[in-house]
Amino acid sequence: MQELIGRRRRAGFVGRVEERAAFRRNLGFAPEDERHRFLFHVHGDAGVGKTRLVRELEQIAREAGALTAYVDEGVAGVPEALAMMVRQFEAQGRRFKELERLLAAHRERRHEAEAALAVGGPEDREGPSTGSLTVARAAQVGLGMVPVAGAFAVALDTDRLAEGADRLRARFRSREDAQLVLSPERVLTPVLLDELAAAADTVPWIVLLLDTYERTGPFLDPWLHDVMTTDRYGALPANVVVVTSGQHPFDTARWGSFADFRTDLPLGPFTEAEARGLLADKGVRDEPVVAEVLRLTGGLPVLVTALAEQHPTDPDDVGDPSATAVERFLKWEPDPARRSVALACALPRRLDLDVFRTVVDCPDEDADALFGWLRGLPFVTERRDRLTYHDLVRDAMLRLRRRHSPRGWTREHERLAEAYGGWREETANGLRPGTEWDHEPWRELLLEETYHRLCARPGTALPEALNTLLPACAADPAAGRRWAVTVAEAGVAAEAPVVRDWGRRLSQALTDGMTEAMDLLLAWPGLDGAGRALAHVVRGRELRNAGEFGRALAEYDLAIARDPERATAYYGRGLCRRALRDLDGALADLDRADELAPDTALFVAARGETHRLAGRFTEALADFGRAVALDPSDPHALAGRGVCRHALEQYDGALGDFDRALGLAPGHLWARVRRARLRGARGEWAAAFADLDEAVRRAPDSPWIASERGDAYRRAGRFADAVTELTRAAALLPDYPSALAGRGAALHELGRGAEALADLDRAIGLDPDFTWAKETRDRVRRDLAGTGTD
Repeated sequence: MQELIGRRRRAGFVGRVEERAAFRRNLGFAPEDERHRFLFHVHGDAGVGKTRLVRELEQIAREAGALTAYVDEGVAGVPEALAMMVRQFEAQGRRFKELERLLAAHRERRHEAEAALAVGGPEDREGPSTGSLTVARAAQVGLGMVPVAGAFAVALDTDRLAEGADRLRARFRSREDAQLVLSPERVLTPVLLDELAAAADTVPWIVLLLDTYERTGPFLDPWLHDVMTTDRYGALPANVVVVTSGQHPFDTARWGSFADFRTDLPLGPFTEAEARGLLADKGVRDEPVVAEVLRLTGGLPVLVTALAEQHPTDPDDVGDPSATAVERFLKWEPDPARRSVALACALPRRLDLDVFRTVVDCPDEDADALFGWLRGLPFVTERRDRLTYHDLVRDAMLRLRRRHSPRGWTREHERLAEAYGGWREETANGLRPGTEWDHEPWRELLLEETYHRLCARPGTALPEALNTLLPACAADPAAGRRWAVTVAEAGVAAEAPVVRDWGRRLSQALTDGMTEAMDLLLAWPGLDGAGRALAHVVRGRELRNAGEFGRALAEYDLAIARDPERATAYYGRGLCRRALRDLDGALADLDRADELAPDTALFVAARGETHRLAGRFTEALADFGRAVALDPSDPHALAGRGVCRHALEQYDGALGDFDRALGLAPGHLWARVRRARLRGARGEWAAAFADLDEAVRRAPDSPWIASERGDAYRRAGRFADAVTELTRAAALLPDYPSALAGRGAALHELGRGAEALADLDRAIGLDPDFTWAKETRDRVRRDLAGTGTD
């Protein structure tokens, strides 16, 4: 039924003949044909019909057998855009399974990033695979966080490298995990391109349509340029066509060299012929009526369509020149109740039946009928089960509503705010206190509540909105961007320039980076004490994640000075101190965090990891056990407990923990490598190498994993294999002392003493405190001198 209705509506599509013909012709040219264009950009002012044309182009593509995906302003980042594409591909019978898996992992890792700080990583100081501060280089390079060029590894300061390694050790398990949190497009985009390549063999065209580009372009445009014009992420199939649509022309500085492969489709108002054609198609043919519609609308498609849908039969029906655009839209609706409903429903940004019933006071059976009528209006679009008005129409209706009844405007927005607040409180039921910001439905309800409070009373609601933006940013950068955009939209709707400008400035700052946004907020005198403390915590977190631990400590100190009861400030400061090897100071801070927010698994696990790094395995085991009890689904705490049990020779318990952790997160490489170590200690070498082989498959370019597998070969007596694998580790990361020392030990067992001594000398030169390497070198020297034994 939906398909048939859609066909009938499309059959009435009038106008944009040349634009549609150009796109259809393009699908007739092979990608190799010089006439073929890979990119179409639709642009023009609000109301010229960009979205309608884009949707028409999508249907033209589908009729040509194309696989299509449409993305609009409902996304706030590249991962969300890819998720929207994947859902639409699946609806057309094509699943992008690996990309689905990675998108799910991205969502999990994003929420677990802070939790991941609670456990250790590959740099445990337990012998030849991980025995020095300089192994930090392996962690950084293996995770792709820094480049390797020339004498890079020698030139960097060892302590600074160690600090960065501690951060990465505590947070990520693999290169993929790190990038899924810090640069998700680096992991997701190559997989998208691979899956598009597979799909491209089965369909003539793949068409990606990116609408409302004036909103999504700030984060999608650089990504799209890289995907289409460089091989940074891999090869884009030649039969992909991209359509973008926004209010502005393309950025010539970025896309200028792409002009020969792009077609611009600038849209203006309908020509008189197009407008007349649309009116005729709707049965509006009387010349005086047509002339009046053309005069009042200026050919703007959304207005022409709205008036045509009302089927005026007399020029007087079109309205006098002093009438507002809103009154013209609704002039031919004879029922005053329906007119009132259409105006009232412009107030919320999105409508479902619950919001509709809040706005419209009528019996349920009438509400269902009126909601169905509203859905059919020409300026109303249904997206993801919610109705939205065209921006141009909604703006006009809001102006009319606000200016005709300022008190009514305030009262209606306050009623909506109260409704959203009630729904938010209902959603919070069952959520653990303090976790609400991790729950997206709760955040979205609070966002709409804040929007309506800003519309109702802009001056008094702005401080609360900006203070509330801080936990949004702390929870998720994408949520912070949505908050800033919402503040700007409320400022426009309420004609409040201060609110509008704050939203726009914050939106730009958040596009530049979280630290810039926090700087902007901290410079605002209206930020309350709690808000200032949280801003310092967020800024401290960003600095800590960048490895700038000294500056991060100063931010946490400021946060604690302003709010001595803020547990997250002590937690963050504890992680900084741990990274700087001040383990006692870290434990004091984590104790205080646990005291202020008892039974927070994140804090308890972080303290457990700090005990483990200090070699206090019994205390660490107790904390990890408590963290697992608080959150049995956390693979990081399970892996940490497994490591402690291994150290305390509780082998069966350790194996059970590693098994559970990997059952929850098969890509948890630290848990997999530590299980391999445990299995090797138990003499279960086949199982140990199965784990190590899987780890190498998942992270083939990790020098740490190559070193681990090489050392396992050595301990299993497979010395030639050990030399081969440890040589690969050293090739992946030159000057890797652990790999060099392990290779030296294996070479010694093969009777190649001089080569062994050279490797061990080099490893100790890189890390003078590498005890195991020193002991092994002494043994090699004795054997070479003929005075010692193995």
